[in-house]
Amino acid sequence: MSFFGKLADTVVSFANDSAKSVVEEVVNPTVSFANNSARTVVEEVVNPTVSFANDSARTVVEKVLNPTVSFIDSQLQRPRDVLVQQQILDNLQESNGSNFPGDDYHSPDRKNWMAHLSVDKLTLNKIVWPGTHDSATNGIGDPLVTRWLGECQTLSIFDQLVLGTRVLDIRFQEDRCVCHGALSSYNVDVVLNDVIRFVSETQSEIIILEIRTEFGKKDPFEFETYLVDKLGQFLIHQDDNLFNKPVSEILPKRVICIWKPRESPKPSRGGILWNSDYLKDNWIDTDLPWTKFQSNLKHLSEQQPISSRKFFYRVENTVTPQADNPVVWVKQVTDRIRKHARLFISQCASKGYGDKLQILSTDFIEGDFVDACVGLTHARMKGQFDKISPS
Repeated sequence: MSFFGKLADTVVSFANDSAKSVVEEVVNPTVSFANNSARTVVEEVVNPTVSFANDSARTVVEKVLNPTVSFIDSQLQRPRDVLVQQQILDNLQESNGSNFPGDDYHSPDRKNWMAHLSVDKLTLNKIVWPGTHDSATNGIGDPLVTRWLGECQTLSIFDQLVLGTRVLDIRFQEDRCVCHGALSSYNVDVVLNDVIRFVSETQSEIIILEIRTEFGKKDPFEFETYLVDKLGQFLIHQDDNLFNKPVSEILPKRVICIWKPRESPKPSRGGILWNSDYLKDNWIDTDLPWTKFQSNLKHLSEQQPISSRKFFYRVENTVTPQADNPVVWVKQVTDRIRKHARLFISQCASKGYGDKLQILSTDFIEGDFVDACVGLTHARMKGQFDKISPS
């Protein structure tokens, strides 16, 4: 072989060896590194990212979309539930009516309706007491912004009493201002001054004044002493025997004051103030009128007759706005049941609960509501109620 042939073979062999070395030492490691890097990216970046995206999507569905859909469904369903329940009450009114003993009675003078019924014959346990719920809310909150969220009465305490109200529900906070939840109003002095004015202008009307620290609020300092100092001459001492006594034997004292503190000691039995044991109810928090109507009847049916009861039992013919409902205006909500007060009394009579009804309270009290309560009281005094048998 010639010199040049050997040289060519040597060059070719060197080139092949070099190429092989490049493949083995450069290309293959580079490809391997690229594969490993790609695998690492997939395992440590892409897969976690996909997993995170899936988890995030699942979280959004579970914590945002599902609750949102559920909330929207409830907002659409609640008005339908309200309409159905209102229709039930309307149908009951149409089919059964709202007749009861004394339903045609109209007091000639609501300001003095007890006096007109004869205080010598009218015992405390014969009275169907017309009451107001959240009585001192006529000035609650801002008149343009928040009042409609908390106002349950438009009349002052004095005007309510003149109209015939005889049970007041007063709630206040540490600074002695009347309140309803987060909304506040005038000082409790306004309430007590109205009470004093009313009893000073009348002779025989007895008032149940429930006064309590609002839920979540603190008791005012030495408030029990303040109440006694303010109302002392009018206060009726706690006495279990009072329930069977005629009004004439209780006079000239005029006010049964039930003080319900949150943290302070409750009034002692037999004292000048009455404690929470003497005013009971079974209030439920709902904006559904038939639900509330049925609950009121059920709980009333479980009570003792007033002739053997040594406490006052209240039924509130009210419903309450709910946070999960688009309608939160108190007046619009409570009107769902407010118009059915006479129907409730009628149902009590027909079901045999008429001898258990004692205090009936309402929002936005009107004269017809007072007449219904006083009419039933009048029928009891005449013995008409004893002739009614359950249907």
